[in-house]
Amino acid sequence: MGEDNKTINRRCFLRDSLWGASLVGLGMVAGAAARKHKKTDLIWQIDPYLCTSCTNCATYCVLEESAVKCVQVYAICGYCDFCPGYFELGASVLEPGAENELCPTGAITRTFVEEPYYEYTIDESLCIGCAKCVKGCAAFGNGSLFLQVRHDRCLNCNECAIAMACPSGAFKRVPADQPYLLKGESHA
Repeated sequence: MGEDNKTINRRCFLRDSLWGASLVGLGMVAGAAARKHKKTDLIWQIDPYLCTSCTNCATYCVLEESAVKCVQVYAICGYCDFCPGYFELGASVLEPGAENELCPTGAITRTFVEEPYYEYTIDESLCIGCAKCVKGCAAFGNGSLFLQVRHDRCLNCNECAIAMACPSGAFKRVPADQPYLLKGESHA
């Protein structure tokens, strides 16, 4: 009788072990499939090719200081002496000064590189997202200045007030792992 119990216990042990291993394997397969089909987190961003520089980004954001900031793509910037995103149209002299600058907060700095080139840098802490520089650059320049949502500031509101006010539909949901839509890069 003792030998039969050992055989039964071994069979039960092997059967239960095989059953347990099957469940673990099935769980691993299900987990991998769930990760593969996991819904991608989406965040708000501005498509620079659709943006019309309407100024809504500065006034409609729920934050006191808009999460939208101007960015510069240096690879397409002309480093112009007269930058239409920096200077007021019809500026009498090409010198920095509140009377000549387009930006109402002085967020753009002009630095001499070499004759006749200048570099224009945005201080995002001063930028209010008004898009005046973007509009000037797009109208008379090469469009190297454009607006983007800065995700370290954005609350990612489900019903974004800027997106609802955007007349061109430039405010879009994009995958969180690819949060920026930059000029010069392909976009969907």
